[in-house]
Amino acid sequence: MKSIREAQLQSVNDTCTDCGSYIDIGAVIDADDNHLDMIVTEERAKVLADSAKARFADVEINMAPQDDAVKLSLTFGISAEKMIFQLQHGL
Repeated sequence: MKSIREAQLQSVNDTCTDCGSYIDIGAVIDADDNHLDMIVTEERAKVLADSAKARFADVEINMAPQDDAVKLSLTFGISAEKMIFQLQHGL
């Protein structure tokens, strides 16, 4: 921990001023976590897919029928896009 603090720029603030907790962003956000799978109704899958296409230019979308639902798979360019999408849609 000490070597991390010594190596970081002085302008970096990674401590919560309210609670004093030290935060390692890499522990919270995985750079490779850009894939999202959901089982939803066909109608909901279309709405979510359209929303993803409208907001994120390079999102890859795959819909696979499953009994009375659809498996919607979304692969975003970066993990932050996935997180934004999840927050936007309450997922």
